[in-house]
Amino acid sequence: MKKNHTNTWELISTWFYVGKARHAPGTVGSLAALPLVYLLNSYLGSGSVVVFVVLVSLLGIIAAEKYSEELGIKDPGMIVVDEVAGQSLTLVFAGINLYLYLIGFVLFRVLDIFKPWPISWADQKVPGGLGIMLDDLIAGFIGMVLIFLLKVYAF
Repeated sequence: MKKNHTNTWELISTWFYVGKARHAPGTVGSLAALPLVYLLNSYLGSGSVVVFVVLVSLLGIIAAEKYSEELGIKDPGMIVVDEVAGQSLTLVFAGINLYLYLIGFVLFRVLDIFKPWPISWADQKVPGGLGIMLDDLIAGFIGMVLIFLLKVYAF
């Protein structure tokens, strides 16, 4: 039974094994979010993206905690459910504008990699699954605000 849970936590944490990419798993995880968010924005609107982010985040907190415990690593690089949630949050207001998707992708990756405050605070101070998810959600929130401002003032 424990093995089945491990497989479930691994499946969710690695976003259906996308996080097992050999190179840049976080970037690959962020890329994996783009088509799904585009479809949600296209057919159901930005509210559906918010619902998706909330559901993925809640599930991700549990899965990331359980899977990182199984591995014995605080924040394994193969866990990318946090990138999926954060990248999706960044794109809430992108609609179907592909330029905003490109900008949002780059913005989120830069925020996630360089971790300016308060992203760095969450990354360093918040433990467990919540800590794994929270820094990316903060990066996603900052990215979302910037995309909103770009959409209002530049697009």
